[in-house]
Amino acid sequence: MDKFLICGLGNPGDEYQETRHNTGFMVLDAFAKASNIHFEDKRYGFIAETTLKGRKLILLKPTTFMNLSGNAVRYWLNKENIDQSRLLVISDDIALPLGAFRLKANGNNGGHNGLGHIQQLIGTNYARLRMGIGNDYPKGGQVDWVLGKYDDNDKTILQPSINIACDIIKSFALAGIDITMNQFNKLGKK
Repeated sequence: MDKFLICGLGNPGDEYQETRHNTGFMVLDAFAKASNIHFEDKRYGFIAETTLKGRKLILLKPTTFMNLSGNAVRYWLNKENIDQSRLLVISDDIALPLGAFRLKANGNNGGHNGLGHIQQLIGTNYARLRMGIGNDYPKGGQVDWVLGKYDDNDKTILQPSINIACDIIKSFALAGIDITMNQFNKLGKK
């Protein structure tokens, strides 16, 4: 059975729930809820598994904290013997407006510490879905912004993108990165 690792980036702990930096966790929570599966606390992360038309999807929410996300990704790729071409990492991105998203087959980390650590450990050859969180913060306020919680208005803007992100996960596993990028990236522009 073909296996895929779908990693949503965030920080563990109640104090980080629904913060902009935990948008990756929020996508996986929505996917798990829609799939009626639950996360279990395992090594380096919370893991949930499901199958989709003969493919096994392993969802990973690292518990290593954002800046050490690569430890969890590398461990689960190796443990499950999954090729990097079957890895999708979902992260927040301040360079995209809230509600926008962009799927890429590979590339640099764009200054994102979680993606940066993954890149240090496994390179840049993996797919990533960047979820826009906007950048409406004063100079020097980036940390407070990404660790700030979404308000109700933000969640209303974000929810359609989270729903589409769940479809992107399915398409990535079923159709591959190129078809998925062609189909969905036009929907992600704000």
